[in-house]
Amino acid sequence: MLKKSFLLKIMDSANMRRWNDKICPVEMRELDKQAHKMVIAYVLGKFDEDKPDFDWMEIIEGGIFEFLQRLVLTDLKPQIFHKIKNDKEKYRELNQWVLEQLSPIMTPLGSDFLQRFQNYLTDDTETINRRILNAAHFHATKWEFQIIERSDPNGYEIDDIKASLKNQTRRYYNLTGVQQLALYEDYGKFIDLCGQLRFQIRWSHLHRIPRTSVLGHSFIVALLSYLLTLEIEGCSRRRFNNFFTGIFHDLPEVLTRDIINPVKTSVEGLGQLIKSFEKEEMEQKIYHAKMIPPSWEKELRLFTEDEFENVVYKDKIRISIPSEEISRNYNDNIFNPRDGKLVKASDELAAFLEAYLAIQNGSPSPEFTRAVDFLKNKYLGTQMADIDLSAIYQDFD
Repeated sequence: MLKKSFLLKIMDSANMRRWNDKICPVEMRELDKQAHKMVIAYVLGKFDEDKPDFDWMEIIEGGIFEFLQRLVLTDLKPQIFHKIKNDKEKYRELNQWVLEQLSPIMTPLGSDFLQRFQNYLTDDTETINRRILNAAHFHATKWEFQIIERSDPNGYEIDDIKASLKNQTRRYYNLTGVQQLALYEDYGKFIDLCGQLRFQIRWSHLHRIPRTSVLGHSFIVALLSYLLTLEIEGCSRRRFNNFFTGIFHDLPEVLTRDIINPVKTSVEGLGQLIKSFEKEEMEQKIYHAKMIPPSWEKELRLFTEDEFENVVYKDKIRISIPSEEISRNYNDNIFNPRDGKLVKASDELAAFLEAYLAIQNGSPSPEFTRAVDFLKNKYLGTQMADIDLSAIYQDFD
């Protein structure tokens, strides 16, 4: 079960600055890096998902585990971290310390999940799934560095970092996705487009600490959606759909900007008009522009259109049903289930955490107070697919 201690810990990533010894034209946060990394992992993974040893669950959980590891080790410079990693005994001791730090807050998530986390840290076998994650990590870092390099091209270590990144590029050439990114510029543009969500700040009209971007928020939603789906023993396709709906559910906002809920509801029908405009923009600027292969369109539409609707596919027909019924009758990969309501609950829990932390950190805006009270009351006594959502909020009383 999700507990307050774990939820507050994952939000620490929004405070963690990256490249804090370099001139950065914009602040770069660990949360945003991890979010962008999972977008890239999706792109790279889609090109290799037909391989026999490919496993989306290993990619998703590996991404979560590496994120949790970075929560503890974020102060280590990459050069130091890689040196430690090359010394197997030191790296084992370091990961043991990471486990000791995180075990108390991860135990409520279940012993199986904690054991998989431990196994991931101790087993460094380079499967295709881990290679895809490593390549995604590298591409997200390179994306950040290109911004920094433009700001300070002659800065200290800039040439060394550039050379190191160039050498690392060669390590991933045998991945189909990396080859496709090199061949087709438009696929790289999709990654760039998603990266723009790192610069769109949520609640931007209010002073707030920590500030979270739309993309960082999306990763938190994806993480919460995955863990809640794990709690109800969702099948692997259900976990995949819920996680990547969380990652991509706000993608249309890169084309329309983040429009706050009071504006959407201020005029009757405005919310629906905005949705139709978002759909038009996605159609023209992503699908028609061929930023992704046409075979991915149906899946990306699932993640970005009616993203908060529960769906299953029966005899190739899409139907909407409650999460409880998905658990009883359709919790199987063949039905391609997605719990949109659960993703919505995760979206609102992430919003609650943002507002709660803003108040705790000295920003007692009436809007934050209203958001905290509204969401607590909304989920009072609420259960969804046997998950007691009310208990999560009560933990903050």
